[in-house]
Amino acid sequence: MQLARVVGTVVSTNKDSRLRGRALLVLQPVDPSRQPQGPELVAVDSVGAGVGEEVFFVRGREAALPFRPDTVPTDAAVTGICDHWQSEPLPATAATPASAARRSRRSRKP
Repeated sequence: MQLARVVGTVVSTNKDSRLRGRALLVLQPVDPSRQPQGPELVAVDSVGAGVGEEVFFVRGREAALPFRPDTVPTDAAVTGICDHWQSEPLPATAATPASAARRSRRSRKP
């Protein structure tokens, strides 16, 4: 999943019949500090999000799953509206459990 801000909507009167009745939103992906990250994209809305809201979305084959049993032709879908998120940077010298384990494995002698 990725974080994004809804920056617009798409209106399309001529589209695949499986998209009828589905809202199409323009998303600006953002990083955890809410800074734009990459180009805008269009996603099918599964949760009723609106312009200005912060959301999370999925890409790829999984994007069609929220609409099951319907088959919706999409590769991006909004799957949640963010009420709040918090992100704290890790200190540059702090070792995560995974990185410490990797270093430990590399330092072992056969």
